Amino acid sequence: MSTLNTTNTQTLIEQLNAIVGDQHVLTTDQQTRRFRQGQRFGEGDVLAVVCPGTLLEQWQVLQAAIGADCIVIMQAANTGLTGGSTPYGDDYDRPVVIISTLRLKGIQVINDGKQVVCLPGATLDSLEHTLKPYDREPHSVIGSSCIGASVLGGICNNSGGALVRRGPAYTELALYAHVDDAGQLRLVNHLGIDLGDTPEQILTRLQAQDYRASDIHNDNDRRASDNRYAHEVTQVDADTPARFNADPSRLFEASGSAGKVCVFAVRLDTFAKVDSSVFYIGSNDPHDLTAIRRYMLTALPSLPIAGEYIHRTAYNIGEKYGKDTFLFIEKFGTVNVPKAYALKDKVDAALANFNINHLTDRLLQAFTFFLPSHLPKRMNEFRDQYEHHLIVRVENDSKVATEQFLQEYFAVHPTGSYFLCDAEEGRKAFLHRFAVAGAAIRYRDTHKADVEDIVALDIALRRNDADWVEQLPQTLEDNIVHKLYYGHFFCHVFHQDYIVKKGVNPLEMEHAMWKLLDKRKAEYPAEHNVGHLYIAKPALAQFYRKLDPTNSFNVGIGHTSKFKYWGKQPAKDLV
Repeated sequence: MSTLNTTNTQTLIEQLNAIVGDQHVLTTDQQTRRFRQGQRFGEGDVLAVVCPGTLLEQWQVLQAAIGADCIVIMQAANTGLTGGSTPYGDDYDRPVVIISTLRLKGIQVINDGKQVVCLPGATLDSLEHTLKPYDREPHSVIGSSCIGASVLGGICNNSGGALVRRGPAYTELALYAHVDDAGQLRLVNHLGIDLGDTPEQILTRLQAQDYRASDIHNDNDRRASDNRYAHEVTQVDADTPARFNADPSRLFEASGSAGKVCVFAVRLDTFAKVDSSVFYIGSNDPHDLTAIRRYMLTALPSLPIAGEYIHRTAYNIGEKYGKDTFLFIEKFGTVNVPKAYALKDKVDAALANFNINHLTDRLLQAFTFFLPSHLPKRMNEFRDQYEHHLIVRVENDSKVATEQFLQEYFAVHPTGSYFLCDAEEGRKAFLHRFAVAGAAIRYRDTHKADVEDIVALDIALRRNDADWVEQLPQTLEDNIVHKLYYGHFFCHVFHQDYIVKKGVNPLEMEHAMWKLLDKRKAEYPAEHNVGHLYIAKPALAQFYRKLDPTNSFNVGIGHTSKFKYWGKQPAKDLV
């Protein structure tokens, strides 16, 4: 990695210390470890990790880093799975500074709770709790919220979509900074709120929520959520996916920016809570689930709220290797999960100094092994009977029609069945589905002798694809220990984790799988963004270049250039 000379480095560090305080400027390997390593993928060197405490400090840190010709990576909760908010490798042409926004947790409720303004460190979990008195919900209330994901991270990565009516995280109302063609740092206020003229005025007033209702503009054409998606997902005969990261229609300034601008705030719609019921469906014929999906997306009185798929193998591995996550959330709530991850990381880092790796994972597995089963009896019975599982949440105005359809359908299709969940079963079913998402990582970390790594794919199938169950060639099957299939079934977005055998090259396997997905007309990634794992398709790469013409922010994502002004990358470094 290129570095500043010693004098300039010291000058920059002194500037950063003066802005945020030296306790919030991290420079040693142990201090920066959890910021420069991705949760599942990606790692690189950094000059410093800086943690501003106010929006004005964030702007001043940004000014200092850009002024010193550093690469800036914006990072919130660092819960991404493709290395998109961490450095990757050591072949950058400038030093890397990570700006961590964890201290900037503000949430401002506006328009009687119908909208919110979220600052960079606001989490989905905290937003959900903030909206409870208004009887409203954020864009996403399950999944990412369990591990402390940030609101802005979701917007920047077009994440989410588990909730069928709401689609990917999206807004056209944001406050962000970018570096223009001339290399000048600019602050852009597209929040639709009058806050002043200078960056100092705008950021200070926003931080203090120093604005009146009359300063908020509600008559512009900009949207604060993806209100098209509820229609698009119902087009079950369309020969294209419902949503995917590189969809040009969902790339707008901060939305889908993947850190190519520095976002200070976003303005978002909220959603009214509705009374709902949960159905648990099992089948040994995937065509049963296809028929159910088509009916529920086109014939119910209201669109389903959520529909989550789990394959039996994913269910079993999630039951064992996601048990500690499940029980922790049950006991301590989602709000404490990020703290637990941070503590675990500190312990792991300390043990790594003595060449002791993954001890915490093994101890957690040993402890939870002796605890009683945490999953409802009827769910486990369905696991034993059926290979494919679908958890469906519907609004109560669709409850009778759903049950009537399922009764009639399975009366003539004995390959499957269903039951109506009570409140505890419904809650645990969805929590288990999202505990499954981290189970492959835990399996890998506790089976290092037999497992090389994980190949994790995030794919969007065509809306009319009836053959959604993957069939791999035997040459690939022979290299896999376990396949975990789970995902957002109504959207036809699937997460596919392959635990590969020791000695197998995961990157070569992944590229072979990309070719299979191309033949199926699938899009990938669907919702985790390209990070440093996937190749940015032309429309997405062009969007990045438009946002960041000098290539100063989060450089190299999507296998794009790591060099200033998008200079040519050596051929050996490109995929």
